[in-house]
Amino acid sequence: MKFKKLPAKKLGNYIPFLIIVMALFAAGLILAHPGINRPETTKVVECNGEKNTDFSCWSEYYTAIVTNSTTKAAFADLRERYINNTYLSSQCHQITHVIGRAELAKGTSVGVAYQQGDSLCWSGYYHGVVEQVAKKMGKADFVSQLNTICSDVEASQRYSFNHYNCVHGLGHGVMTISDNELFDSLSYCDTVTDSWNRSSCFGGVFMENIMSDPSTNPTHATKYLKTDKPMYPCTDVGYQYKEQCYLMQTSYALKLVGYDFAKTFVLCSEIEEIFQNTCYQSLGRDASGNSVSNVVDTKKNCQLGTNERQRTNCAIGAVKDFISYYSDDTKAKELCLSFDDAAVQATCSTTATEYYRSF
Repeated sequence: MKFKKLPAKKLGNYIPFLIIVMALFAAGLILAHPGINRPETTKVVECNGEKNTDFSCWSEYYTAIVTNSTTKAAFADLRERYINNTYLSSQCHQITHVIGRAELAKGTSVGVAYQQGDSLCWSGYYHGVVEQVAKKMGKADFVSQLNTICSDVEASQRYSFNHYNCVHGLGHGVMTISDNELFDSLSYCDTVTDSWNRSSCFGGVFMENIMSDPSTNPTHATKYLKTDKPMYPCTDVGYQYKEQCYLMQTSYALKLVGYDFAKTFVLCSEIEEIFQNTCYQSLGRDASGNSVSNVVDTKKNCQLGTNERQRTNCAIGAVKDFISYYSDDTKAKELCLSFDDAAVQATCSTTATEYYRSF
């Protein structure tokens, strides 16, 4: 999935994440006192030349920085490299997963890990923390507590971005403990009783599946992506999973067609009619992501939709991505006003207002 972003500031301060830590504490997930059982100093590898596009090399590189220094040092390095390194920008979300897992592997408590975190690239760091928690708990214990891990944040901030981030992370976690067995992971999410939490868990599963594209992440590859079927596995999963799947799948489909947005609009128009709007919104997110949330370029890609329905839903997905990128609605409003069609402008603006409230 393309996450070409460099947030202008964090998606909020650390206080909301401490609420998630309280949920983890209630579930028995505060794992260790910070500073104990730390690994010995690890050599920092160089990822130059051919290694520049080697995910395993960058994974080793950032793990070493976290091990030898701090998570903050790893993020500072990533931010410096990110702007001019196309590969790192495309893999940024998954790299931040690595940083989160590495921090927990040091023996740091979950509470301290969250305090040291950074929301760069769609909060991948926090997803990585949850993944590492899942590994330490083991499959049986983690799955048995899916309904309680996020209970405190749900009670205090229900349906907020922070609530979503927590339950979405559960999907990443079950993919981790199931070795990317997508259908098994979805069945674990099925045990979540609240429908919104359950749907968010599904989203985490499908995002992790996209992030595990064998061509870019061979060390953690999925078998549930097909180069000859751009919309698989969405075409083959049960009805209850399809919306969350199509909300992610365009990132993989775009890659297969050489990032041709016009062709991907066509692919979306060929799926089940009821999920086409979701697919167009997913493409809007990618229009923002592939342009580093640039107003002109994002609008240009959304304008490749051949009808108002396609363009409107693309704008919806794009403006949400702008807000998630900037943690602010200024650029989002600018994007909405850039659209020529008054109806697209209006829907975009309404979406921006409602979505920004979650922050």
